[in-house]
Amino acid sequence: PVVFQLLEKQAETHFQDQFQLEKLKFLQNYTCLDRQALEQFVQVLMEAWEKGINPQGNSTNPRTVVTTIGCCNLAPSTVAGQIFCVFYALFGVPLNLTFLNQLGKGLNDHLITLERWVCHLPFIFQVVQTLTVAILTTGTLIFLVFPPLVFSYVEGWSYGGGFYLTFINLSTIGFGDYVVGNKEGELD
Repeated sequence: PVVFQLLEKQAETHFQDQFQLEKLKFLQNYTCLDRQALEQFVQVLMEAWEKGINPQGNSTNPRTVVTTIGCCNLAPSTVAGQIFCVFYALFGVPLNLTFLNQLGKGLNDHLITLERWVCHLPFIFQVVQTLTVAILTTGTLIFLVFPPLVFSYVEGWSYGGGFYLTFINLSTIGFGDYVVGNKEGELD
């Protein structure tokens, strides 16, 4: 994240300045509007875009899931940021997959050893079954039940919105229709 901020900050500032200049030019060309009316119209345009409506016509914004990576409404806009993102993904995704593969193999080896040992002891088999249910329940609570409660409290979202965000992010889809830190609420 820090590298992306360093690479993208100058372009972001440039686009921000450009947008402010365009708004000033617009107000100078259309003197019947005041700054508040323009800001309200810009807000309506932003809400329409976020809901999938293209303000340029009757078509909708394309929202196709092409890959299973993406986070919120952030994307690099500079060539340097995009190149860094490609290399980051080229090395980071396989490295993560390798790590998860090794973790799975290690757990599998331990489970096979445990299964061989437990099958001979019925009491321990019951304990392992109970422990498995407890671990699955705890994992579900930690990753799918509690985070939406936190989002409901901190962000002011509905529980369903928080659950949706949690699931979408855990599945690495990351549509961007809910953005953490957006105090106006969810963007859907």
